[in-house]
Amino acid sequence: MTREAVDFLCDRVLIDRGIPHGFGRRGAQAPEKTVFPVQVHGIDIFEVSSTTPSLRARADIVITSTAGVSVGIVTADCVPVLVAAEDGGVVGAIHAGWRGLASGVLETGLQAIRALAKGVDLVAAVGPAARGCCYEVDQRVREAVSEKYSAGLDEVLIAGRRGHFQFDLARLATWVLGQNGVDCQRIGVENRLCTICPGDRFESYRRDGPAAGRLAHFITRPLVAPGQG
Repeated sequence: MTREAVDFLCDRVLIDRGIPHGFGRRGAQAPEKTVFPVQVHGIDIFEVSSTTPSLRARADIVITSTAGVSVGIVTADCVPVLVAAEDGGVVGAIHAGWRGLASGVLETGLQAIRALAKGVDLVAAVGPAARGCCYEVDQRVREAVSEKYSAGLDEVLIAGRRGHFQFDLARLATWVLGQNGVDCQRIGVENRLCTICPGDRFESYRRDGPAAGRLAHFITRPLVAPGQG
């Protein structure tokens, strides 16, 4: 068994298209030279055209159409979303916490990837994140998300104790992808696991506080895109 098989979770929608990728478990190390942005819970885009960019841009969307380049993000409860053109010619990683979702980070990322994909359909995989079983938020968060998405929240924000709600970040991310043109058959959800649930598989800021580490997630633009070989 390879180290990648041990450390990373992979999704069939990307495996079937020959696109290297992985959702990190605790301690997993992304491939050497993977390019990570400085994440700020916003909607800015970092387009990477080299394995050795001169700086790490402040962004929560990192994309590339350059063969052999790996891009990635880190999380500790936020949603990692890996996106690719069906033919493998463009790939991207998106960091989507509740602030990013409320600001439209997924919509912005999909638009940027589509612009490079030139009409090719997209596929996407949703990784481990805070889910409704464990993630509680207050009215402030509910209002911010509801202002962006007036529909689609019935199974995402469930009333709990007074003034609080159980929030399923991964389910909301999946819904947003579908509402923005990614066919449901092209959205991978097999690794849509909860990071907060007890155990040592994942890092969780909500569970462990400042002691929490970060999970590394990556996606690689193949040297020869499957649809272009």
